[in-house]
Amino acid sequence: MADTRPNVLMVITHDTGRHLGCYGAPVPTPTLDRVAAAGMRLDRYFCVAAQCSPSRGAILTGRYPHRNGLMGLAHLGWELHPEERCLPHYLAEAGYDTHLFGFQHESRDATRLGYTHVSDPARDAAGVAAAVAAFLRDQRTARGERPFFAMVGLRETHRPFPTAPSAPAAGVPDFLPDLPPVRAEIAGLNELALRVDRAMGTILAALDGEGGPRGETLVLYTTDHGIAMPGAKGTCYDAGLGTALLVRWPGHIAPGSRSGSLLSNVDLLPTLLDAAGVPPGPDADLDGRSFLALLRGESYAPRRHIFFEMTWHDRYNPMRGVRTDRFKYVRNFDPEGPAVYMPSDIYRSPSGDALREPCYATRRASEQFFDLQRDPLERQNAVAEPAYQADVAALRTLVAEWMEDSADPLNRGPVPPPARQIERMLDEARRHDLTGPLTGQERALLGEGG
Repeated sequence: MADTRPNVLMVITHDTGRHLGCYGAPVPTPTLDRVAAAGMRLDRYFCVAAQCSPSRGAILTGRYPHRNGLMGLAHLGWELHPEERCLPHYLAEAGYDTHLFGFQHESRDATRLGYTHVSDPARDAAGVAAAVAAFLRDQRTARGERPFFAMVGLRETHRPFPTAPSAPAAGVPDFLPDLPPVRAEIAGLNELALRVDRAMGTILAALDGEGGPRGETLVLYTTDHGIAMPGAKGTCYDAGLGTALLVRWPGHIAPGSRSGSLLSNVDLLPTLLDAAGVPPGPDADLDGRSFLALLRGESYAPRRHIFFEMTWHDRYNPMRGVRTDRFKYVRNFDPEGPAVYMPSDIYRSPSGDALREPCYATRRASEQFFDLQRDPLERQNAVAEPAYQADVAALRTLVAEWMEDSADPLNRGPVPPPARQIERMLDEARRHDLTGPLTGQERALLGEGG
């Protein structure tokens, strides 16, 4: 008897945020627009950390970075705890064939993530899409009785951006100043977004064509965090935390539907397991919760708040926070950090050069509080305003209780990095190539060589 559970095809891109035409960005993405039109666009879906590995690890485990161990970048020595179970583990154990195509940034060993088949990652979007299309056409005749889960990782839209894009930028996002270097880089970002969209076209043509796989397929597109521009990636502003999520599942999700419900990307694993009919089990201890009912247009109890965090990127950047429909509270644990941290790829870019002074001239506040209704770009820290003191206190308590209940290691003091990260930072310090001076906490964590 044929397995009637849906196939799951998930496409994740690098550093895209919501920089898509269907979200109102000044870039044409007709294929992804069609995915949105054929299913649901989630308008307030946020990552738990505006950085690559921690966000992706949260997607795969349904658990916060400080709980699953992936609190920094995988290529700098951070890893999931050995006992962590990932989405491919759950699905493979339930009888799914699990495939990874292209890029991943959750582990230096992709097989550790539970995939039963891993393809060559060294391809651009067009090459990955061609491999996925061939796989989808093969599903019509090969092992058609088992459903598949296919994770498709595209490196685009990560830096470096093309320096000679095919078309100029039509505009810049509202959180950025319209300066020549910024506009030029947005044009390069748009070029990469177009490559992503063309890759999606190749994949969907194979999926939806006559030679496509048997059974129904749940298709979703997402990304890890906001775009690689100052004030987005590597920050706790909405420009860094806000991510795209498009879900198409004919017969289950109404075409052209939209949702403004507050969601976190730790919710994605339980949602996909729910759709596949795979219970995670009583010992899973997940932080996310399924929003399958929301996708299906059924009764759904919305989240009242979401948590987010950062610990390590290429520098120490310890922050914890919470967002509600209207308010955001951020606690900063290194008072010497810059007002707006830039990851190294942004810091050394033309946009980083243009905006470094306002971002690095002052230190960040120990606490930040924003009324997103009054101040959607998060420019005015209202933590000391009398009218908000009850709201500040409530969110401060939420964050403190979350950290305590989840045994956050940051409660015990600064979090030491792995040896690989220490070696890299010491080498950059020797070469005078650090992105700004070391803070006192960083010097202590790096030891005498710092």
